[in-house]
Amino acid sequence: MLDNLNKYSILLASNSPRRRELLSGLGILFSTTSLPDVDESFPETLTATEIPVYIAQKKAEAYLSRLTASTLLITADTIVWLDGKVYGKPHDEREAKQMLHDLSGKTHQVITGVCLRTQHKEKIFYALTDVSFAELTNEEIDYYVSKYKPMDKAGSYGIQEWIGFAAVKEIKGSYFNVMGLPIHQLYRELKCF
Repeated sequence: MLDNLNKYSILLASNSPRRRELLSGLGILFSTTSLPDVDESFPETLTATEIPVYIAQKKAEAYLSRLTASTLLITADTIVWLDGKVYGKPHDEREAKQMLHDLSGKTHQVITGVCLRTQHKEKIFYALTDVSFAELTNEEIDYYVSKYKPMDKAGSYGIQEWIGFAAVKEIKGSYFNVMGLPIHQLYRELKCF
């Protein structure tokens, strides 16, 4: 289906098993890579959709020297946005629990920025999904954090895990975006690349 990509070696720059799983669902051949210390900081003046787009582009720039003429690099970054505040990956269990307390009973946005990059071409886009959580008890939050260890997930949760079944009342937008890669939108962008 994506014959236009045959001239490229596709490289997914991510440690995320969820992103690898989602990209493999498109039936394209790709390999993965990850630099250990890519700076994911961003200017404090950025908000909502600007943040993951900025970080995805920054990640792509970190790999530029490694790209060959036939490499198509895919980078992505996902954040949770609630009440004007960005929620990235928690540093510890205490912070994970606090994030889930903040999300409890509210609707937040999950935003993923994606950058497609070759040596001479770049395409950047984002997807936004509204996610409504039910009220969570302290016991439910403690259970989820201790059992699922969501330290590698923006907003301290994975929608495909127990908390998605127990707490997500409604989503508006891409479910796969909440997992970490807006695969439908990525497919459309790759078709045109």
